Amino acid sequence: MKNAFVTKEQIEEIVKTYPTPFHIYDEKGIRENARKLYQAFSWNKGYKEYFAVKATPNPTILRILKEEGCGTDCSSYTELLMSEKVGITGHDIMFSSNDMPKEDFELASRLGAIINLDDYTHIDFLNETCGVPETICCRYNPGGTFSISTTIMDNPGDAKYGMTKEQLLKAYPRLKAAGAKHFGLHAFLASNTVTNEYYPTLAKILFEVAVEIKEKTGINLSFINLSGGVGVPYTPDKEPNDILAIGEGVHKAFDEVLVPAGLGDVSIFTELGRFMLAPYGELVTKAIHEKHIYKEYIGVDACAVNLMRPAMYGAYHHITVLGKENEPCDYTYDVTGSLCENNDKFAIDRKLPKIDMGDYLVIHDAGAHGFSMGYNYNGKLKSAELLLCEDGSVKQIRRAETPADYFATLEGYWDV
Repeated sequence: MKNAFVTKEQIEEIVKTYPTPFHIYDEKGIRENARKLYQAFSWNKGYKEYFAVKATPNPTILRILKEEGCGTDCSSYTELLMSEKVGITGHDIMFSSNDMPKEDFELASRLGAIINLDDYTHIDFLNETCGVPETICCRYNPGGTFSISTTIMDNPGDAKYGMTKEQLLKAYPRLKAAGAKHFGLHAFLASNTVTNEYYPTLAKILFEVAVEIKEKTGINLSFINLSGGVGVPYTPDKEPNDILAIGEGVHKAFDEVLVPAGLGDVSIFTELGRFMLAPYGELVTKAIHEKHIYKEYIGVDACAVNLMRPAMYGAYHHITVLGKENEPCDYTYDVTGSLCENNDKFAIDRKLPKIDMGDYLVIHDAGAHGFSMGYNYNGKLKSAELLLCEDGSVKQIRRAETPADYFATLEGYWDV
């Protein structure tokens, strides 16, 4: 069972000002989660969380996380600009390159961000574009499959990211020769893991690579970035990750591998997105149509523009019918949006209480990779983003798009 952080009464009041659909975020939950994360890694004096901006690119969210000690993980020019706008600059930004144009590297360099190089050939590209900075990071791809015990979690060998170990061992001396003085290591090997073993297993792999780098190049790493991958349980039957247990697991690997190698002062970084925001954002939508043919359909005023994951991945997102939390789920529905695509469905054959027109539905765990993945197919417009503040008030943190926004890039070609 998943409980919404808003009630029917709250939504009925909110829609008097902000019509559905909209995303709403829970400030209290976001702050409490960030503080628990820092508690989990408090054993590491240099620890820092770099929030993955791509998950929820909203300045208000970034400011909240900045107040809780977080930096940002950026992968584009505009994400860098958003970070700068909210006062996040310098080494509070981790910029992970991934086939980036020179303008992105130039802005990252101007802001003083830590640049995380994705490929060995990027050393020359960076040096020619803006020079190699004193602090630099390299991204590692071990290849093959990544497993925990006998369970295959993902297939890094098929991923476009990162360097081989052989390339790493050549990269660090070259970067040092180009002027770098402080070095980091980064890797992302699996997405949305719901197991307390992922980070400790990844950490041990990276810690052992760090020791090998020291032994073969004489370079001591200053920080190791575990990236993201710690997920959330989208289905109500799964237990959430225990971040305190995860932090302790990384601590154990740190003491076993790095400390004996004389690397006990290495800082640990993370780049969490989904874990930081997904459970603390909900998509609120209203039932506006019903259809009775070969199946029972409920049409809502949201669509895949507002939350693409179900259409794109077949991903499960739990649904609560507000005001009917205690009623039996004895109806089977497909919950659909209005796009001219048959995959525009938030739920398929979902057991829910009887839904009446005008009912409000909360689609859970939409706080990360929800609004941010939206698009304008069918001329659909992105909805508003709201914040449920700690004091119980609600404020708009991004207005809904209008037709004028949609046509704005046609200026000079189209008179709206």
